[in-house]
Amino acid sequence: MKAAIVLQAGATPIYGDFPAPTPQAGQFLVDIRAAALSQLTRSRAAGSHYSSGSAYPFVAGVDGVGHVAGRRVYFVLPDAPYGSMAEQVAMVPERCVMLPDSIDDVSAAALANPGMSSWAALRHRAHLVAGETVLVNGATGSAGKLAVQIAKHLGARKVIATGRNKAALAELAALGADAVISLSQDAPALENAFKEQFSAGVDVVLDYVWGPSAETLLIAAAKAGKEGVPLRFVQIGAISGADVRLPGAVLRSSAITLMGSGIGSVSLAHLLRSIEQLLQAAQSAGLRIDTRSVPLAQVQQAWMDDGAPERTVFTM
Repeated sequence: MKAAIVLQAGATPIYGDFPAPTPQAGQFLVDIRAAALSQLTRSRAAGSHYSSGSAYPFVAGVDGVGHVAGRRVYFVLPDAPYGSMAEQVAMVPERCVMLPDSIDDVSAAALANPGMSSWAALRHRAHLVAGETVLVNGATGSAGKLAVQIAKHLGARKVIATGRNKAALAELAALGADAVISLSQDAPALENAFKEQFSAGVDVVLDYVWGPSAETLLIAAAKAGKEGVPLRFVQIGAISGADVRLPGAVLRSSAITLMGSGIGSVSLAHLLRSIEQLLQAAQSAGLRIDTRSVPLAQVQQAWMDDGAPERTVFTM
């Protein structure tokens, strides 16, 4: 079968022939229609994600949309060496959810991974209560934009969004953001901007960037947050750096709770339930994500074009 094949860590996948999967006991064959290019897919192909394997070659892709006996399903985490960027994959029912008729294959593939990141974080880690305030740190990417929309859909009274892209920040109000903070400010100005929001009250932070802005945010929260009032800080992504330098006094002097959300901190069953709820709500909630469809045969070119603002979805 045709597939996007990763030959070694860090290599751009090539389009070529890979042995077709043979379903084992309890598995069924999925004819794949669409698979999105996510940051998780890139990190696993590079061998840099904590869930990466060490055996090569393998098929790229962690999730996708396909057809099984006339039914449409979303599937996630195929068994190595298989992935979602191929013509077929063998799956177990426990890693699949049925797709509603209200969403097409490409949209479902584009929405599932980035949308799940905030849906699972808000529902299963932060346990968002309607009427609370949510700050999305790093809201100008696909996942961050969806996080703003999803927080509002799940009942947030106020959503604060941060980012560096000036044009993207300007668009966030239409997606539900009540306030925006530019991360391009110098450190003192950024801390003051954060302090203004925390003094007014923030209940949940969804952090997609980590690194320096997260350091500044946490310090500002400790300084300006109301004494004894909990702040749930959920770490989801780390595009600005893998580490932070955090003074211990930040935690001693505040009611900040640090936690992560992702594979391992949220069970697979809860991740799949989050995706199922997300895709069922996508139309009624008006969830928006910019996408571009690319034939799988063009995987090498599209993979290297990582500056594209749209979510790349490979079609088979």
